[in-house]
Amino acid sequence: MRDPAEAAARAAAEKAARQSYGKLVAYLAAGTRDVAGAEDALAEAFAEALRRWPKAGIPDRPEAWLLAVARRRGIDAARRRATASAGQAHLELLAEEAEADMHGHHIPDERLRLMFVCAHPAIDPAVRAPLMLQTVFGLNAAAIAQAFLVPPATMSQRLVRAKGRIRDAGIPFHVPEQNDFGDRLDAVLEAIYAAYSTGWADPAGTDAQRRDLAEEAIWLGRVAVALMPGEAEALGLLALMLHAESRNRARRDASGDFVPLADQDCGLWDISMIDEAEQILTRAGQSGTIGRFQIEAAIQSAHAARRLTGETDWPAIRQFYEMLAVLSPSPVVDINRAAALAETGNALAALDLLDSLASDPKLAGYQPYFAARAAVLERLGRSADAGEAYTRAIALEPDPALRRFLEQRRDRLTV
Repeated sequence: MRDPAEAAARAAAEKAARQSYGKLVAYLAAGTRDVAGAEDALAEAFAEALRRWPKAGIPDRPEAWLLAVARRRGIDAARRRATASAGQAHLELLAEEAEADMHGHHIPDERLRLMFVCAHPAIDPAVRAPLMLQTVFGLNAAAIAQAFLVPPATMSQRLVRAKGRIRDAGIPFHVPEQNDFGDRLDAVLEAIYAAYSTGWADPAGTDAQRRDLAEEAIWLGRVAVALMPGEAEALGLLALMLHAESRNRARRDASGDFVPLADQDCGLWDISMIDEAEQILTRAGQSGTIGRFQIEAAIQSAHAARRLTGETDWPAIRQFYEMLAVLSPSPVVDINRAAALAETGNALAALDLLDSLASDPKLAGYQPYFAARAAVLERLGRSADAGEAYTRAIALEPDPALRRFLEQRRDRLTV
């Protein structure tokens, strides 16, 4: 049996990692521009915490303790590389600052700055959002690869190269002026939403790595809106996340079983969160521009209207997905568009659309594709084919509750 002091220390370290990992990496890297070095130093600080906290006790401010130790580790590493006396003097100053951090009362949150660093034009566009997910939200390469439908080894190599690029290019840590956003804002918003989606996929909070991610993503979405109140897509993203989060309590029943959106009890939805999302989406619409996140928020708004009308407006949702397919095409959009087509009486067209995606290697391990295909085939009375698709979806689904739901759908088929 694990010693109680060790168990308490590990629990405190895990909590600090969930709540503060990205904040600490961002703060450490802001002074050095070495993201990989900051991550290494923080990893050593967590290891030191697991050694010292069981004996010395958990500090009153674990975040400050970890920051101070990580900065010392980073300084030690830099000292081994330093040769000039000026460099040594600078390291001594940093060491004094590290000691002050141990007792400080406020650690600035540099995460949004780090996100814009990761979205710099010098970074490969394909790796910008994944890089943010690792450095800011603390996700590992395997989880990020799953979110972006990329092999884990490939994703890991891309992340290592991107961190080296930040260090070698000396990319400054700052939020650019609004007229210099370019496509950097798109990558920042994409990463925030990817983090939210990753956390949303674990409603029971059983995965330590994903726990609190949805809450953190919404918080960063609010920060982005406060920083850029006129950016319609930032508003659209926040509205989208709030709409999805408003239904969190309804996604599982009293037994912990999965409840699909169409069957959820609207009385369990958070009406105040829905109202806030609607107000924010209205603000976004007043900009006169349209973007991906605004359309996705509008789709969720159409679902939310069921609490008022008692019915889901599938024709409107289908039209929104058709707009999204033109504005921001992707296999995921097409899968959802196929589901909307089936709901509006166009199951054959839905199957044709899904068939057109079948050769995409990214979807070979993507559960929602096979679940959507199974549902469409079931509508068409092709029970044997639907059963095979359900079986593929079940094999790919890690969530036990959702797996049970898919098994029930498969078992009700009449072959």
